[in-house]
Order: sequence, then C-alpha cells, then structure tokens
Amino acid sequence: MTQTPDPDRESYTLADLKTLMARLRDPETGCPWDLEQTFQSILPHTLEEAHEVADAIEREDYPHLKDELGDLLFQIIFYSQIGTEQGLFDFDAVVDNLVRKLLRRHPHVFPDGTLASRIDPDNRPDQDAIARSWEQIKAAERALRDEPADAGPASRLDDIPGALPAMVRAEKLQRRAARHGFDWPDIGPVFAKLEEELGELREAWSEALENPDKRDALEDELGDLMFVCVNLARFLKVNPDTALRRTNRKFETRFRAIEAALAEQGRELEQESLEALDAIWQSVKGVENKR
Repeated sequence: MTQTPDPDRESYTLADLKTLMARLRDPETGCPWDLEQTFQSILPHTLEEAHEVADAIEREDYPHLKDELGDLLFQIIFYSQIGTEQGLFDFDAVVDNLVRKLLRRHPHVFPDGTLASRIDPDNRPDQDAIARSWEQIKAAERALRDEPADAGPASRLDDIPGALPAMVRAEKLQRRAARHGFDWPDIGPVFAKLEEELGELREAWSEALENPDKRDALEDELGDLMFVCVNLARFLKVNPDTALRRTNRKFETRFRAIEAALAEQGRELEQESLEALDAIWQSVKGVENKR
C-alpha cells in the first residue's frame, strides 16, 4: 500500500527526522533492513553519499544537492540512533561536542568561547595568525587525547586518519608537514621532482620486465610519482581529487560520444582499430563543454 506524506504538515523538522529514525529501528514495528544495520554496515553507504554530494556540487546541480545533503544527514542520524541504543552517544551529544569544538577552535570569532561572545572587528587577526592558532589548538587537543601505551612518540601527523582515500590523505600529510616548515620553497623543485620520479618509474618498469620479483619496486615508484603529483596540485592550488573526478567525467563523456558516433554508422567499438577510435576521439574533444 502506497502512502503519501501528511498533507497537513507544512514542513518536517530535525525532531521529526529523529522520531522517524527511532521508529525505523523499533524492534517490534520497525523496518527489517534498518534493524539489521550496524556502524560497520552503514559505512559504505556513508562514503557513497558523501561522494554524491561532491558530484552534485561539481555539476552545480543544486536542486539535486538538496536531496544528497538530506541523504548524508540521514547517515548521521542513523549512526546516532545506533549510538543511543548501545548507550554510547546520541544525536544531541554529537551536536554538543561539535559546537564546543568549533567554539574552541575559533577564538578569533568567539573570544570567550561562548556563542554570545563577539570579537572587535577592527582587531580581527589576519589569515596567517588564524592558521597558526588553529594548528596550535589542534595540537593541544591531540596532546590531551588518551594514547595507547605502545603508540610511540607523538607526531604532528597523528590525527590524520589512516582510512582516508590515499589521494586525500597524501594531500593532508603534505599540508600538515608544510605548516611546520617541511616543504618546497616554490613550485620549481616540484616540477623537477616530478621529472625525476618519472625517470625512476621508467627504470623500475624496465627492471620489472626482466625480473618479475621487482614489481614491488615498480609499485613504490608509481606511488612516489603520484605523491609528487599531489604535491604539484597543492602548489597549483588545485584539489587533486576534484581534478581527477573532473577528468573521469570528461573521459566518460567522450567515450560515450565515441559509442554514439559508431552506433549511428552501424559500427562496433570492438571491431575498430585503435587509429580509427583515436580519430573519433579527436573529433569529439570538447563535447563535454557543449552540454
């Protein structure tokens, strides 16, 4: 039986969403699928929703963005409901912790650490001072955390999650190191390093062709090259993950255009030569900018 939303309600609120989530997880009358979920089982959905938010923003599909943000918010509500059931935390505790953390990290906006406090606009610090303060505050937070006995010496890189996508984590590692003076002086040496790593990759590839046992070295060199590419993106002030997603979309659009062009002529992709396919590829370049 299909139900329609309550026609008497002008709009639903966050409180309604929390109520809905509790109903979905009700042991007796809830949804069987929702009842089976755990922190671990929801995680892949959370990552997917976050990427869909990013995709909507990059495509400037703002009507769709509203839906995607709602889906992402639902993930937080879901985690919070499970946390409530297990006596770990609830949604209100998540919000309270977040507000306190942001108040603590923004003394240039909330000098007394309260929402009521205000800073003198004429004495607002500059961006460099704010960045230094932010790093000092986060360092103090790291120092206060309980670390395992075998955690080893504290590092300025400690709170960069190991589970981040590799490219995202590479950029965060580089930015953190750069804040502490470990960085190239300008972009010139980065280009030089890129050429150096490319040469080392070619050498490792040649050696791997002769000796398959050296394929680990090939992987190392490819990783080094990609790490430098992330560094280059940082100096160019380009987000590497965003740039790669943009190229993915460009490739997909052009490849689909090739398929369409061949279909119009009654030709099959797999039966065409690489030269013929490249000629069509060249002819459809720029098609993604015409849509």
